[in-house]
Amino acid sequence: MTDEEFAELKTNGIKVNYYLVCQRKLWLYSRDLRMERTNERVALGRLLHERSYREQPRHEMLIDNLIKIDLLGSQGKVLEVKYSRRMKEAAQMQILYYLYYLKRLGVTGLTGELRFPRERRRENVELTEEAEKRIEHTLREIRRVENLAAPPQVDFMPICRSCSYCELCWG
Repeated sequence: MTDEEFAELKTNGIKVNYYLVCQRKLWLYSRDLRMERTNERVALGRLLHERSYREQPRHEMLIDNLIKIDLLGSQGKVLEVKYSRRMKEAAQMQILYYLYYLKRLGVTGLTGELRFPRERRRENVELTEEAEKRIEHTLREIRRVENLAAPPQVDFMPICRSCSYCELCWG
């Protein structure tokens, strides 16, 4: 991907996550429909993120007013705390995107770590050449979904019940 194409396609990590979870949710979010503020599960996740691993030297960084990452002090890790492993693939892609974004800025040598404190699990995430290609494809697809005139049709999934956008999609 050229620098020009990346500059045009770069986005925030939430959109990368939403692309893998539900493209309709991504489309609605990209239209500035923010339903997360009223969702209890999102509030629980935010609280878990704030209260977990307080003993570790974490530094939250907002980069380009676009991505917000947690860095683990001396370990050279980008940290992402998630409520559960239910959407693990989306969480992995989100942290891979952060690593990719940082690499595009010239920051190398970092790895990612997903943490699921309620489950007491950790997973290391590494940016490989294959992962970079998946990220680039995902960025192009996010733009395609955002440019649709209407939200994409999706099938009801069990995860829809706890989604902050459920009411918009299913009434």
